[in-house]
Amino acid sequence: MPDWVFLQEVLGVRFYDEFLLHQAFVHRSYLNESAGHYLSSNERLEFLGDALLGFVVAEELYNQDPALGEGQMTRCRAALVNRDCLARVASSFRLGEYLYLGQGEEKSGGRHKPRNLACVLEALVGAVLIDQGYLVARDLVWRLLDREFRRMMDEGVETDYKTRLQEVAQAMQRGTPSYRVVDAVGPNHNKKFTVDVAVEGEVLGRGMGQSKQSAEKKAAQEALEKLLTC
Repeated sequence: MPDWVFLQEVLGVRFYDEFLLHQAFVHRSYLNESAGHYLSSNERLEFLGDALLGFVVAEELYNQDPALGEGQMTRCRAALVNRDCLARVASSFRLGEYLYLGQGEEKSGGRHKPRNLACVLEALVGAVLIDQGYLVARDLVWRLLDREFRRMMDEGVETDYKTRLQEVAQAMQRGTPSYRVVDAVGPNHNKKFTVDVAVEGEVLGRGMGQSKQSAEKKAAQEALEKLLTC
């Protein structure tokens, strides 16, 4: 059984209402197989936590460096609150071990799926906001995201190759790039995707990654390099 006391010690938050803590970890698949259970899904808490994460990150970026422009802050915020980043953070805190899952989701590797991990982190932040208030929730966000934030500020935000490719293709009057998944292999919790990107029907780039998003970025990078060297 999950050790909820240990989890609260790791997070640095002691819940007044542990019902909220448990609810933050309830995947909808669990309810489908546990009729009459007193818990509801974490989706409402996820909605709340998502909004709070975006605000807290935006507030910190605004205060961090007056030289950051709106576009830079937007890219930095997107880099911190996207699914891949949140899933990495959730995995580092082993949040997947505490998920309430249906049997089907459990068997398909649901504890390791990036979407489930990102969603449970958002729901947890939402639960802390309701249970403890804004200041405690804000502090939790920074305990969770501190390492990722410092890495981003040190290394800079990864180039948004998809946006850049679209800008270049349209400037060349070659239309909007289109992406197509050409392969997906491996178990659900560890799939590897291969994606092609085409401009005016011509395939210019191919990328591989553990999510469609990362594969698309790599494909866009390759296509962009080809367009710019034509």
